[in-house]
Amino acid sequence: MNLQKLLLCSCLTFSSLAVWGVDVMEFHCKRSEKGYTEEYEMKLTLASGAQKAKVFLDDRDLDQSDAYGKQVVKSVTLARPNILIQIDASFEPENVMGVIYPAGTVSTNMTLDPVTGKLKKVEKIQGGILGETMGNGTYVSEETCLPSKMPYKAK
Repeated sequence: MNLQKLLLCSCLTFSSLAVWGVDVMEFHCKRSEKGYTEEYEMKLTLASGAQKAKVFLDDRDLDQSDAYGKQVVKSVTLARPNILIQIDASFEPENVMGVIYPAGTVSTNMTLDPVTGKLKKVEKIQGGILGETMGNGTYVSEETCLPSKMPYKAK
């Protein structure tokens, strides 16, 4: 019985991805907080073959790693009508102007409804400079992200 349910769920998942028939989506986003507004472009590419899912903000790849830490796009999932995005980041201890901050992590889960443009972001902050300045915990925010181009297949 469980095998049948698993097979049915797998078929529904793959058929919904095929129906979307896209692997690149582009959005124009707007974030407003405390009287400050920022606009940016977000591009999502879905995983295909050996290529993992990617997220770009203003053409900057969010998969990054350097001496200060690492940020990884864990997944971009089409779950009609929403797009689910998971990003994890970890930061090494830092010394900023003589103040030493411990290592930290940020786990971000986003839900984007491309029809309404509502982007809900849930960030869990633990330690690091963000934990010290903002406080450890879970933070929820909303932004607006509307399609800026029709979804398309990458060449």
